[in-house]
Amino acid sequence: MKRRLHLVFGGELVDPSRRKFRDLEAVEIVGLFPDYESAYDAWKDASQRAVDSALTRYFIARLTRLIDEEKAESATEEFGS
Repeated sequence: MKRRLHLVFGGELVDPSRRKFRDLEAVEIVGLFPDYESAYDAWKDASQRAVDSALTRYFIARLTRLIDEEKAESATEEFGS
C-alpha cells in the first residue's frame, strides 16, 4: 500500500452544490493521515457526526496534489472562492 499524506477537513457550506465555506475561520481540521484508508475512516466518522446538518461537508485532500500543482492530474480548486 502506498503511503501518501492526506488531510481531512470540513465545515458548513454556503450552498450544498458548491465548495464555498460559510466561515473559513470555523473550518474544522479533522487531521492528517498517512494513507487514504485511515483518512476515509476519519472522513466517514466526521460526516456521521454532522449528519443532521445538511450544509456541513467534509473532504479528503491528498497533500501531494497540493504540493505539485504543475502536474495536470494534480489540479486543485481553491476552497472558499
